[in-house]
Amino acid sequence: MVMQKTWQIAQSMVSFQRSLGWKCWLCEGKFDLGSLCIQNLMIDGLNVLFLFLFFVLLILGSVRQSDINADRRKHFVTVSVYCAVIGFTYIIFGVLDVLDRNDEARNLRWVVDFVRGLVWISLAVSLIVRRIRWVRVLVIVWWASFSLLTSALNVEVLLKMQGILMIDIVSWPANLMLLLCAWKHFRQSASQNMPDQSLSEPLVGKCDTRRTELCQASFISCLTFSWLHPLLHLGYTKPLNLDDVPDLASEDEAFLAYQKFYDAWGCFRRDKNSTNTHNLVIRALAKVYMKEMITVGVYAFLRTVTVVVLPLFLYAFVQYSMCKEENTIDGVFLVGCLVIIKVTESLSQRHWFFNSRRSGMQMRSALMVAVYQKQLKLSSLGRRRHTTGEIVNYIAVDAYRMGEFPWWFHLGWSLTVQLFLGIGVLFFIVGVGVLPGLVPLIVCAFLNVPFAKFLQNCQSRIMVAQDERLRAISEILNNMKIIKLQSWEVKFKNLIESFREKEFKWLTELQVKKAYGIALYWLSPTIVSSVIFMGCAIWRTAPLDASTIFTVLAALRMVAEPVRTIPDALSMLIQVKVSFNRLQVFLLEDDLNDEHVQRVQPQDSANILRIRAGAFSWDPYTTATTLRGLDFEVRKGEKVAVCGPVGAGKSSLLYAILGEIPKISGTVDVFGTVAYVSQTSWIQSGTIRDNILFGKPMDKTSYSKAIKACALDKDIESFDHGDLTEIGQRGLNISGGQKQRIQLARAVYNDADIYLLDDPFSAVDAHTAAILFNDCVMGALAKKTVILVTHQIEFLTAADRILVMEGREIIQMGSFKDLLMAGTAFEQLVNAHKDAITVLDPEIDGHGGESEVNRLDQSMGAYPTKQNSEAEISVKPQAGIQLTEDEEKEIGDVGWKPYLDYLSVSKGSLLLGLSTFSQIAFIALQLAATYWLAVAIQIPHIGSGILIGTYAGISAISAVFAFLRSWFAAHLGLKASKAFFSGFTNSVFKAPMLFFDSTPIGRILARASSDLSVLDFDIPFSMSFVMAGAIEVIGNIGVATSVTWQIIFVAILAMIATSCVQRYYLASARELIRINGTTKAPVMNHAAETSLGVVTIRAFDMMDRFFQNYLKLIDMDAKLFFHSNAAMEWLVIRIELLQNLTLFTIALLLVLLPQGAVTPGFVGLSLSYALTLTSTLVFTSRWYCSLANYIVSVERIKQFMHIPSEPPAIVDDKRPPSSWPSQGRIELLDLKIKYRPNAPLVLKGISCTFKEGARVGVVGRTGSGKTTLISALFRLVEPVSGRIFIDGLDICSIGLKDLRMKLSIIPQEPALFRGSIRTNLDPLGLYSDNEIWEAIEKCQLKSTVLSLPNLLDSSVSDEGENWSAGQRQLFCLGRVLLKRNRILVLDEATASIDSATDAVLQRIIRQEFSRCTVVTVAHRVPTVIDSDMVMVLSYGKLVEFDEPSKLMEVNSYFSKLVAEYWSSCRGNSMQGLSNYQ
Repeated sequence: MVMQKTWQIAQSMVSFQRSLGWKCWLCEGKFDLGSLCIQNLMIDGLNVLFLFLFFVLLILGSVRQSDINADRRKHFVTVSVYCAVIGFTYIIFGVLDVLDRNDEARNLRWVVDFVRGLVWISLAVSLIVRRIRWVRVLVIVWWASFSLLTSALNVEVLLKMQGILMIDIVSWPANLMLLLCAWKHFRQSASQNMPDQSLSEPLVGKCDTRRTELCQASFISCLTFSWLHPLLHLGYTKPLNLDDVPDLASEDEAFLAYQKFYDAWGCFRRDKNSTNTHNLVIRALAKVYMKEMITVGVYAFLRTVTVVVLPLFLYAFVQYSMCKEENTIDGVFLVGCLVIIKVTESLSQRHWFFNSRRSGMQMRSALMVAVYQKQLKLSSLGRRRHTTGEIVNYIAVDAYRMGEFPWWFHLGWSLTVQLFLGIGVLFFIVGVGVLPGLVPLIVCAFLNVPFAKFLQNCQSRIMVAQDERLRAISEILNNMKIIKLQSWEVKFKNLIESFREKEFKWLTELQVKKAYGIALYWLSPTIVSSVIFMGCAIWRTAPLDASTIFTVLAALRMVAEPVRTIPDALSMLIQVKVSFNRLQVFLLEDDLNDEHVQRVQPQDSANILRIRAGAFSWDPYTTATTLRGLDFEVRKGEKVAVCGPVGAGKSSLLYAILGEIPKISGTVDVFGTVAYVSQTSWIQSGTIRDNILFGKPMDKTSYSKAIKACALDKDIESFDHGDLTEIGQRGLNISGGQKQRIQLARAVYNDADIYLLDDPFSAVDAHTAAILFNDCVMGALAKKTVILVTHQIEFLTAADRILVMEGREIIQMGSFKDLLMAGTAFEQLVNAHKDAITVLDPEIDGHGGESEVNRLDQSMGAYPTKQNSEAEISVKPQAGIQLTEDEEKEIGDVGWKPYLDYLSVSKGSLLLGLSTFSQIAFIALQLAATYWLAVAIQIPHIGSGILIGTYAGISAISAVFAFLRSWFAAHLGLKASKAFFSGFTNSVFKAPMLFFDSTPIGRILARASSDLSVLDFDIPFSMSFVMAGAIEVIGNIGVATSVTWQIIFVAILAMIATSCVQRYYLASARELIRINGTTKAPVMNHAAETSLGVVTIRAFDMMDRFFQNYLKLIDMDAKLFFHSNAAMEWLVIRIELLQNLTLFTIALLLVLLPQGAVTPGFVGLSLSYALTLTSTLVFTSRWYCSLANYIVSVERIKQFMHIPSEPPAIVDDKRPPSSWPSQGRIELLDLKIKYRPNAPLVLKGISCTFKEGARVGVVGRTGSGKTTLISALFRLVEPVSGRIFIDGLDICSIGLKDLRMKLSIIPQEPALFRGSIRTNLDPLGLYSDNEIWEAIEKCQLKSTVLSLPNLLDSSVSDEGENWSAGQRQLFCLGRVLLKRNRILVLDEATASIDSATDAVLQRIIRQEFSRCTVVTVAHRVPTVIDSDMVMVLSYGKLVEFDEPSKLMEVNSYFSKLVAEYWSSCRGNSMQGLSNYQ
């Protein structure tokens, strides 16, 4: 019975199709949207698209098991069976069509039947299958759209044909049931998305109140980005701050992204073999984000299809206007289809952009964390291969670039599809007449390839030059104090400018050539369209009427986008590939081998450290060893001192114990935890308390003991904020001694079993050093095992054992007494120390020394302690204000000010005016060309040649103006870049030293890198695009108004609404970008700090804490990126909606106006511009909002262009004679110094005279004002009152350069620059090689330099890291030996070298500067004891100034300092010396 009924239905359907006259399967080859056949096929096509998406999402859902809903209700199953029956019926019809060979109309009709059968069966499946969230969304849309469209078509068939097919009657109830199912399913999905609807949901999916609204948003809210409303509303009511921005959803956080990447990376790395050349980073990301990439790909494909269909709608509308019979239903149907297409285009593009950048953010976070985690575990060889700057670049450039990678990837392939589909549309419209046009199209496409390669080459050259410039700027900022002291600002400023000139050369090439590219972009459619029109006219493949002409223009506009953009996409993808390769090289570096050191828990045995037959090398792949023959044990609680000359390998020994140096042979066993104090202080940005606690919980008792043991209590009391005082980057606002004591306190508070101290006393005076040794090493650490590297021989007597190193091995080992009796190397060290002590009093050589010491001890006590120390003076910040303040940023809408600043600084108003005029001319000529086409095709006597030639001529001239517009914009940008960089650089180099003390380097670097890049690349063309887009929007509305004047009302309302929406958006977006500008720098600063202090971090086993802090910083930066992108899509989707209303109104008016009221030419003209109105306004709004965000960089750079400058380098009318100072006499008259206007005085009225040729020693406690005095002498800080005279000339009356070039200094912290030995000793290139060699010999470095293969051209790495601290100090001594000025200042110049080398250097200084005035600030009393005069400072006051011999005769401050130094050297030391004698 069922079969019989089915057969009857089939026969009736076949007969009805014949009666309709269907003679071919594609509607007789005619494209008429009013045709029932075409409408049927369109519904079939839409169903096929939904079917494809349904199965793609179904496959993805089968992979991801979460979020699956089984809502198989009874009525759903019933409808599913009904749909399946209909589907099988269609398949039976298809089989009958294939078998019916006598039917002349069967031409492939069976395909349609099979497709419809498959669609109905798929609908049946969709009703019962278990669905993930996005499948539920899809089927709701599918069921509803299919039901409504089919019902509308059935009604139209009944009205036109007075009948309907039996199969349509049978399936119509199923369609209505599908609509009912869609409604019920929608209500169910909406209720499921309500927050807190169930307690049974997994906790992972829940959102806390601080997380983004996205994770609990409903489907409609996600679709329209309405979940962002709370944040935007808050931003509209008040300026946003960082706390107002919600946290990321859990799936977007950096840790989860890294975990997924790490698992995939580990899997691929284990499987890696020698034949596999694929990049592992790409493969790991592909594995992790494949589902997300497919989803975004579906959005991109949907958008591409909708864009390609639009020219066909233009064609259909013009064809409709050419019909003689008015059919309003067809016109309204066209408008309805246009609405669906434009809404689909808008939604798919917005979610493509948003989700691609969201995936990119996750990739970016994963790679940034992977790089950071790698540097925490990087081997010593890897650290040498990858400098701190390079590692920061991997994070800031290579990993950061991943944020845009998915977007460019999908843009590349989707535009390629769009290109081929566009060519297909052209074939559909004009047939083979399109073939001649393909020739110039292909030529233009191929011209873009070398053009893109050229631009890529320019970009690469710019990046290389930028890297060089930023590396140099970073190095200069880190060493700005020595640059100012030496008056090298001009030299290093010229160096920066030379790097910028290289960068600017390629920037100019890039920006100017872009103008040619834009001209080619606008010229190519003109050439191609003219050739196509000519082909149509010659071969007559299509009439040159309005439908053909304007459809071809619309299609070519669509094709031009891929032709221009695909090379850019390829270029970006190539850059991404380069970044992938760089990241892979770094991530594949060897990790630090934990097997170098065997770490075990403390045992009952007496030994806590044991090295057997140890040999170590920084480079394990060479035969040369860094340390060899190490064989010793250390017992619990033992104090072991390590001494030896400069370069002997003392610091390397500690590195070997830490496991930092690869072990070649032997064993290293460490029983217990380790604390490490490095020779060069490593201080984090943050508070003093944070640096001491170092991640451990606060224990007030232990904390207080650590502070007191390290003599920090007085310092902390002197700060307004106490231990909550913010320390600048790398401790820039505290003294060297304070930095060293803070990191010593960090070690003490850590309460480890073993303490490794690398020369911790070199940065403090002798008295403080004695306090630290007695109270800290021998007191607080009395029960701990301590290995102390030191040059202070006086502390060796208290050591249980001494290791003497020379030639990178231990040559002697034993107690002080045993080594003293053994002689040789240790004897030389003690002799040097003895000679230094002898200077204190000649009687020490005899037997009077002990009685002298006893006399001094009576007043000071045998061993100095903290109580004998005076309170130290420190630079107090203004009350209530940290020295390092929060970064300044503008708040709220600053109006036109930054734009006017941009134009005024660049002096580019004329260029902007010319660019605007060129754009107006371009738009006017474009309108004239299309108007000509619209009018000329209505005039019969105008031939094709005149029609096409005139159009081509006008369009070609317009392309010239397009070029001029971009050319002027490029030169405006170049002028602005040059002006802002010059102003910024001049301002920074002229800034006083206080600016660098209170400003983290990261803030300055951010402006010199990312902000300047925005000025270079983004702002000029953004301004051009905004101006061009605004003019084009006005032109588009003008064209539409000229055809249908009624549209002006809708257009004005839409523009007003658009403006309101933009203002609403910008209130929040502007603040988000500003805040984001302050969250990027901490990420980079943390990575740089970690790289510099990674040895300390690993020694304290704090990798996990630093890793967690870094995750927080990345998520903080990412949440700004995420919400900024979401806000942009929120804006654009609403602008598109408003402008689509204008488009729909135009289309509806053209349909509803009486037939013939508007000629087909003007219908084509109006719609061709109306179809671009939405995209043009979105383009304009997007660039306007981007420009509003970019202009923040102008604000930020301009902040640093008006730094209060220090006095001028040269005062022309007050230049000193060239021979000045001829004598070197220095007079201080009531000198008072403070660092800030409201800060206390640091020097309090000092008056004295340094006679010409005198050797003056300056002594005092740490922080007593010694370094401030030197700063005043060099005018790093200007006097509040008082004067300084040199040879009778007031130094404040002359220029800084004239002053500083005549003074020589060896600073407290030695500074070397990346380059060679020659460039470090003679940066200005003033001396010959012979003079340089002579200086090297005098500063005891000749043998070391001669052993190097490149001699004077041997490399010096960043900050001289490949030289020891002592060697760096010796190079600084070499500089002053070359300069030979009349006045020499030694600021703790020999703090990092051993006593023997110190004695030699003091002798050399006495010989070489015998006729010079030498001012010596020293911690070691013997360094200044042979001075002609000694100045003693205390509390910033001059307490004594006299000859040292006279001061020693009385109970003076100086005699107390000598006694303190002596008492710290006595005891076992003196007993040992006496025994030795």
